[in-house]
Amino acid sequence: MTKQRLVVVGNGMAPGRMLEHLFESNPDAYDVTIFNAEPRVNYNRLMLSPVLSGEKTYEDIITHDEDWYATNRVTLHKSARISEIDRTAKTVTSESGITAAYDKLVIATGSNPFIIPLPGKDLDGVLTYRDLDDVDKMLVAAENGGRAVVIGGGLLGLEAAAGLKMQGMDVTVLHLMPTLMERQLDPAAGYLLEAEFKRRGIDVRTKANSHEILDDGTGKVAGIKLDDGSVIDASIIVMAVGIRPSGDLAKIAGLDVNRGILVGDDMRTSDPDVFALGECVEHGGMCYGLVAPLYEMAKVIADNLLEGTAEYKGSVTATKLKVTGVDLYSAGDFAEADDREEIVLRDASSGVYKRLVLKDNKIIGAVLYGETSDGPWFFDMLKKGTDIAEMRETLIFGQAYQGGAPLDPTAAVAALPDDAEICGCNGICKGTIVNAITSKGLTGLDGVRAHTKASASCGTCTGLVEQLLASTLGDAYNPAAVQPMCGCTELGHGDVRRLIKAKELKTIPEVMQQLEWTTSQGCAKCRPALNYYLVSDWPDEYADDYQSRFINERVHANIQKDGTYSVVPRMWGGMTSSKELRAIADVVDKFDIPAVKCTGGQRIDMLGIKKEDLPAVWADLGKAGFVSGQAYAKGLRTVKTCVGTDWCRFGTQDSTGLGIKLEKFMWGSWTPAKLKLAVSGCPRNCAEATCKDIGIICVDSGYEIHFAGAAGLDIKGTEVLGTVRTEEDALVYVVALSQMYREQGYYLERIYKWAKRIGLDEIRRQIMDDAEKRNAYFDRFVFSQKFAQVDPWSERVSGKDKHEFNPLATLPQEAAE
Repeated sequence: MTKQRLVVVGNGMAPGRMLEHLFESNPDAYDVTIFNAEPRVNYNRLMLSPVLSGEKTYEDIITHDEDWYATNRVTLHKSARISEIDRTAKTVTSESGITAAYDKLVIATGSNPFIIPLPGKDLDGVLTYRDLDDVDKMLVAAENGGRAVVIGGGLLGLEAAAGLKMQGMDVTVLHLMPTLMERQLDPAAGYLLEAEFKRRGIDVRTKANSHEILDDGTGKVAGIKLDDGSVIDASIIVMAVGIRPSGDLAKIAGLDVNRGILVGDDMRTSDPDVFALGECVEHGGMCYGLVAPLYEMAKVIADNLLEGTAEYKGSVTATKLKVTGVDLYSAGDFAEADDREEIVLRDASSGVYKRLVLKDNKIIGAVLYGETSDGPWFFDMLKKGTDIAEMRETLIFGQAYQGGAPLDPTAAVAALPDDAEICGCNGICKGTIVNAITSKGLTGLDGVRAHTKASASCGTCTGLVEQLLASTLGDAYNPAAVQPMCGCTELGHGDVRRLIKAKELKTIPEVMQQLEWTTSQGCAKCRPALNYYLVSDWPDEYADDYQSRFINERVHANIQKDGTYSVVPRMWGGMTSSKELRAIADVVDKFDIPAVKCTGGQRIDMLGIKKEDLPAVWADLGKAGFVSGQAYAKGLRTVKTCVGTDWCRFGTQDSTGLGIKLEKFMWGSWTPAKLKLAVSGCPRNCAEATCKDIGIICVDSGYEIHFAGAAGLDIKGTEVLGTVRTEEDALVYVVALSQMYREQGYYLERIYKWAKRIGLDEIRRQIMDDAEKRNAYFDRFVFSQKFAQVDPWSERVSGKDKHEFNPLATLPQEAAE
């Protein structure tokens, strides 16, 4: 049987979801060809704001990667904007000259940003905010600093403003109306939102009408002039004042177009073989710019492409703002009228505002700010027209309070009906999620996202999905992915790392306050972790808090079971000399050190040193040129080497020389857990590089880089990262890999556990395949070393280290080398 030919014009979220439904129902019904105006695969546009703010990367928001298109035998033409639809010949042709025939056509051309016809609108530096290209332009502009003026205080404008602020720019928001987001928020919530943005250092000006964009004399933006005559200097202007359906292509093809491409309930246009989907559509007099209605349309088209009879009847939508730390939910009609009543809850100290608009004992509108967990419950009643008369007195307090007393949130979500919507972005109801959990044996959030898409878009329903997992699985639910980092917080390590960067938190008290720690000082679990994250993220600004380190790191030596200490001087690449050995022997004799041992890292350990002798031991070792071997550190410990080409008849490269270069380049760097390296001069692997955190095997063609090995409580061979040709490349790639681990690892998470969590292929892609990202990791490591390569022994001896020497402090001891 000959397959029909389906051509899709556009490769956004809506057509991507349509194809998912189509392939799930009948993967062999169509040969599919997609024309995408953008030069990339399908990605989640809802996540552009976190990409702009730096919380995510493009790779994090890809919906369908190259493998997905190959697996489903989809032909994807990138950078191929369609210029003509010939409905008689049933073909489409791109601007680049590619022609494809169709039996069925889906037009999903999206929308275009509205450009205010101001003088100066065409100057260099006037940007819009709709796709990844726009985000890339803003990120480039942010590198130079300066001020960004965002015209528009709606959803997109505020998300752009928050992202640019987090990228280090000064930001001003200009909004024509008296309050922000006036289409989605009432004035009270708009006021709270404005106050929050001002608290973040963003200048917000309402009732501000733009008059002219100013030229610096070279065709670039210099600022903007308002109707009141005031001038704001700016390096970029971002227009985020609205969108218009992109229907020009359909109109030229002779299809019926009004504001958008007109469709019926079956999503067909005026041509029965042509469907329209997404923001370009007008249905029942409405054009939709939120993703939930577009996904409903996608499901209808997928069914009708397979000769179904599905119908789209329009959507009731809810709005959420995707700015970290701002909880906002709005749905329905909240305008004032004589035939309506309202219920309002205000908690000024907590920054909470809730307002429900009622008509005939039914919710017709809801605005929630500061605490939004009941949004889906209110929205479900709004859509169904639920009579709320019996719960009138407690309604504003949310679902958990119905019946007169607070309920466990798990019990509250369990009480929701199966058709209650949990994920508004993807239109996923409770019954779908519960059925997937039980029928597919799902045990965690990642499984639910993979099989249902719930919480996979903007993520604001994640808490509800987790509650459903808990209520469905009971004691069998193990939320390992969101395990709190300690009892002082409900946040996991990943959230804490992300929020430290997103909120620019630079001290431990600031982290605890802003992230709402439940204890005043933290504990022995969280303080060392927070100290590491702050050292890692702000190497030039954060002052290392030694009282938040384990005992060994505080005293720069390993405490032993009898209360004495061991001292391990650094020996670069395991190499030493008679001078160094004599100095060690003199120290052993002078201080009557009872035990001297060669370590597994090719160094000498002096054991049994008294606490009061430590500074003098360090001083004598320092005179001989030794620095601390940091055998106590959550950082680089050793670089083990073999003799390589200098002496070995099998050696292919100078493994000793490379090991010394690596150790001298990387010493002093803090990492999530201890980090051990090795360089073997040939595949005989005498330095045991294939069980280290990072290892290098020298081969005839260059240097084979390994990583993620273990030889402790866990025993694991390394994974191959890749092979490079030169010694210089080997150093760069190893350093970049180390920095990636430093930035993404959880405190006390060894590199092999981090690699398993992140994914081996993703690490290889970023380090081996993405030169720009690899070089950025390398540069950040080099920058941090300016502040890290300070010998703690010499600082203690010289008195520069003013930290109190107190080995009996409360944090526990740690494992030695």
